[in-house]
Amino acid sequence: MEAQFEELIEGYITGNIGISEAFLTKALTEALTLNLLNLSRDGGLNTAGIGNDPLKATLSVIRSDKTSWLDVASGNSAEMEFLDIVARFIAYLNETCYTGLNAFEFHYALYEQGAFYGRHKDQFRSNNSRKFSMISYLNEDWLTTDGGQLVIHHEGRAAQNVTPNCGKAVFFKSDELEHEVIAATRPRMSVTGWLKRV
Repeated sequence: MEAQFEELIEGYITGNIGISEAFLTKALTEALTLNLLNLSRDGGLNTAGIGNDPLKATLSVIRSDKTSWLDVASGNSAEMEFLDIVARFIAYLNETCYTGLNAFEFHYALYEQGAFYGRHKDQFRSNNSRKFSMISYLNEDWLTTDGGQLVIHHEGRAAQNVTPNCGKAVFFKSDELEHEVIAATRPRMSVTGWLKRV
C-alpha cells in the first residue's frame, strides 16, 4: 500500500488534496458495498446530522445522506480489512510526516438519488481532533453524467470536481478545505471518515 499512501501524501503536499485512483481493491469494495446495501435494506442507516453533541442537529437543508459507523469490534472481515489499511496509513503518516495522529473514525455513507451535502468544513468548532478527512468510494461504473461529484473549494483558484469512482480515495486537511457533495441521479456510496489526534 505504500504507493497508494505516497499518492495521497504527494497530492496533498502539492495541491491540498491527495487522490489515489485505485486505493481499495475490487474485492474489498465489493464486500463493503454489500455491507452497506444490507444495512440499507435492514434499516441500519441513520439520517446524518450536523455538528457534535450538544450542537448536533438534523438539517435536511444542509445534508441528506444516511450513515452507519464502522466498529472495530464488529468482526466483519471487510470492515476489519479497511480499518487495518487506515491504521497502516496513520502509521505511515506518523513515520514520514510526523503528524502525531493516534485515532480515527469512519462510517458508511449512502446518498440516495437526489441526496446532497452542502458546502462545509469537516472540523467542529468545539473540537479540533479531526485533522485529516478521508473518503473511499464504492461506486461501480460511475459516469460524470451521474452527478454526485465531491466539489473541493480551493482558495484563490477554481473549484475541483472529484468523480466518486469505485476504489478511489481522497485525502485532505479537515479544517482547511470547504467542500460539498452535489446531488446524483443514482445512489452514491462511500466509506468516509477522519484521521484524528485526541
